[in-house]
Amino acid sequence: MSPVAHLRGRKPDWLSDPKVWRTEILAGLVVGLALIPEAISFSIIAGVDPAIGLFASFTMAVVISIVGGRRAMISAATGAVALVIAPLNREHGFGYLVAAVILAGVFQVILGALGVAKLMRFIPRSVMVGFVNSLAILVFMAQVPEMRNVPWAVYPLIIGGLALMVFFPKITTVVPAPLVTIIILTVITVGAAIAVPTVGDKGALPSSLPVPGLPDVPFTLDTLTTIAPYAFAMALVGLMESLMTAKLVDDITDTHSNKTRESIGQGIANIVTGFFGGMGGCAMIGQTMINVKVSGARTRLSTFLAGAFLMVLCIVFGAVVSDIPMAALVAVMVMVSFATFDWHSIAPKTLKRMPAGEITVMVITVACVVATHNLAIGVVVGSLTAMVIFAKRVAHLAEVTAVIGPDRTAVVYRVTGELFFASSNDLVGQFDYTGDPDKVTIDLSAAHVWDASSVAALDAIETKYAQRGKTVEITGLNDPSAHLHDKLSGELAAGH
Repeated sequence: MSPVAHLRGRKPDWLSDPKVWRTEILAGLVVGLALIPEAISFSIIAGVDPAIGLFASFTMAVVISIVGGRRAMISAATGAVALVIAPLNREHGFGYLVAAVILAGVFQVILGALGVAKLMRFIPRSVMVGFVNSLAILVFMAQVPEMRNVPWAVYPLIIGGLALMVFFPKITTVVPAPLVTIIILTVITVGAAIAVPTVGDKGALPSSLPVPGLPDVPFTLDTLTTIAPYAFAMALVGLMESLMTAKLVDDITDTHSNKTRESIGQGIANIVTGFFGGMGGCAMIGQTMINVKVSGARTRLSTFLAGAFLMVLCIVFGAVVSDIPMAALVAVMVMVSFATFDWHSIAPKTLKRMPAGEITVMVITVACVVATHNLAIGVVVGSLTAMVIFAKRVAHLAEVTAVIGPDRTAVVYRVTGELFFASSNDLVGQFDYTGDPDKVTIDLSAAHVWDASSVAALDAIETKYAQRGKTVEITGLNDPSAHLHDKLSGELAAGH
């Protein structure tokens, strides 16, 4: 059989292996249940009807399962996106929100095609650890309101739910512990008529599928200028959160994902969601952790079924789903937050060995995310902090040593290290312009010239010696450094 025929005839894992099939279906069901209160809560943040968030979660999950680049990752309506577009909905109305979601999807497709996913390589590990830890903290903090000013019965239900998820996997892993927890706690509260907050208290569930349509806005330049800033902000936040989550899932599953395809897929999913009247979204770390880490899902089937089950649960089993106690879902999310947090990163032994700069970056990332409730801001600030610390560290790596000839008619300065804007600032002051002999050689065989600032610094050194009637010869430049120096030397006089 030819390779092409082999690929055509290959079945997905969930079709060829009954165990995978069962795992994916049950994982999709658990995630579908967990998506309902989250989608309703994010709808409230965005200032729209709960059905809008549920529709968005349905279309995002279904579409991304087909066009996305990271298998088993869950995309749906998210708080980060809701925070970005809430002001637009409040000031201009729902039609503008939908139009912004569609435009944000277009931006994401363009950014994905331009290779924005490649920027992920510049995010340091300390920022990634801070992202994961802050995410776990946010997931936990989101459950705190569900534990305030509630009937006393909520607390033993949460504790019981946590105990079930800890001990049930020791009995069997055939059925996901979160699903068992949700079912048992629902049976207990309904059977014993225990009055506790339920999913139904969050808002009315939709009774029919969404229908496609165009946003109710005037198609004018004014509309475009109004929605464009919000759409671009949503596109950036959504991509950053999705790509960071995809990288996290890569590490957990020890598999590779196509980040460019994921970026474009997020855009397509948001475009489709907008045309179906949804509020847009991106990858959801909490639900993704339920799917991948807790339930063990690994294929696109679980993502697709999460969205499909969400609508089936709302439309067909709405009355039953409305009776699910929020305590059950709170217990699931609390367990997710504990499982997500990188406890090794804050262990005393780790902190003693870790460089202070790395710890600082991690703490700043966590602090920014927790303070703003925006993962994108934390990642950007953390990455910038890491760059500043790195630049400061390597700025002092350029060393200059002088060797004067035996007849004292010449001197050779040997420069070692990386020359760029930070290190080259100190370079000019390390030469004895007045006391040196008439012939000066600067040996750069152990250095590399990276930017115009370094070329300008070398020009400045030559100028200072020339003013004293002395000659300078620069030797040892490697090919890239020589090319840059030849191209810019003498052209940067304004910077001397």
